[in-house]
Amino acid sequence: MDANESVINPSLEAGGSRRAWKVWLGLAIGVAIVGIVAVKALSGGAKAAPPQRPVPVASGVARIGDMPVNLSGLGTVVPTDAVTVRTRVDGQIMKIHFREGQMVAAGDLLVTIDPRPFQVQLLQAEGQMAKDQAVLRNARMDLTRIQSLFDQKIVSRQQLDTQSALVDQCEAAVKADTGSVESARLNLTYSRITAPVAGKVGLRLVDTGNTVKASDAAGLVTLTPVSPINVLFSVPADNIRSVLDSSRGGKTPAVEVYDRDMSRRLAAGTLLAVDNQVDAATGTVRIKAQFANKDGALFPNQFVNARLLVDTLRGVLMIPAAAVQRSPNGTFVYVIKPDATVELRPVEPQVTEGDVTALRAGLKAGEKVVVSGLDKLRPGSRVLEEGQGAPKAAK
Repeated sequence: MDANESVINPSLEAGGSRRAWKVWLGLAIGVAIVGIVAVKALSGGAKAAPPQRPVPVASGVARIGDMPVNLSGLGTVVPTDAVTVRTRVDGQIMKIHFREGQMVAAGDLLVTIDPRPFQVQLLQAEGQMAKDQAVLRNARMDLTRIQSLFDQKIVSRQQLDTQSALVDQCEAAVKADTGSVESARLNLTYSRITAPVAGKVGLRLVDTGNTVKASDAAGLVTLTPVSPINVLFSVPADNIRSVLDSSRGGKTPAVEVYDRDMSRRLAAGTLLAVDNQVDAATGTVRIKAQFANKDGALFPNQFVNARLLVDTLRGVLMIPAAAVQRSPNGTFVYVIKPDATVELRPVEPQVTEGDVTALRAGLKAGEKVVVSGLDKLRPGSRVLEEGQGAPKAAK
């Protein structure tokens, strides 16, 4: 056994040495890898972090000024008078004296209807009146003679009364004839259709040669005055008190109207009237404003946006409305500090008019606020205002 063991042990010793060598080699490699990683980490940590890039923004300046307070509403342009010109007699149209779209004055001749039937009626009425007037004159002369005979006791009282009644009857006939003559003359006048008001005529609804009747519903043409012209619009009933206060003491608040997308002002006018009740269906009150419309910018039935000036805030702090942001914690703005970083500042808005907001508190005149690029900002962010170079580094 000793001899065999002496033969086997050298091989065992050699195998164990190889395994130990492999273990030590793996440990050395692992230590080397850990060292390399540590060195890289240390070398990377030693480098300075890249500087934060400034956020491009547009800014606005808080300023002191006067702030108009307006009430806005969707309105409709309506003429002061809308007239459908109709015939008042039956007859054939002989001539149309207007051009479609023409401006006419009150009393201008528009349409002529064949006057001959009415001339004949007038002659007949005048003839009948002349006949009855002759009968009346004869009856009056007879009454004078009978009165003389009655005074002489030659005729009875009954004959005198009969003749007196006959005179009254003839006078009534002449009066009726006078009415017939005037009616015929009036119909003859109605054969010349004139403009009842000044304005612009629309498209004609009948042509020359057509026979028209007084009972026709469509009429001959529409006539709408355009200068001056009115605008009807509505404001919420909650604001009616401010509207009434603005018109006290004979004051006439200013009203402006704009096109559909509020990009262009069409006309400026004044408040004319406020309706006497609230529309229960919409909770609004109708308001009428009047405009001179000398240039014809407003057209009947046109839709416009109306703005009624109800107050003017004097000496208030104003900023661009786009700068005002809202969060669950309240309303705030980003203020640009002298070192080109931003600060979140709570503010208290008072009223917004168009693209301007008046503030009660939160800012001072001259401070800059961020207007655009707000979505990328955080308190302390560095910014680069439009039109400026790189901001100076904070000291």
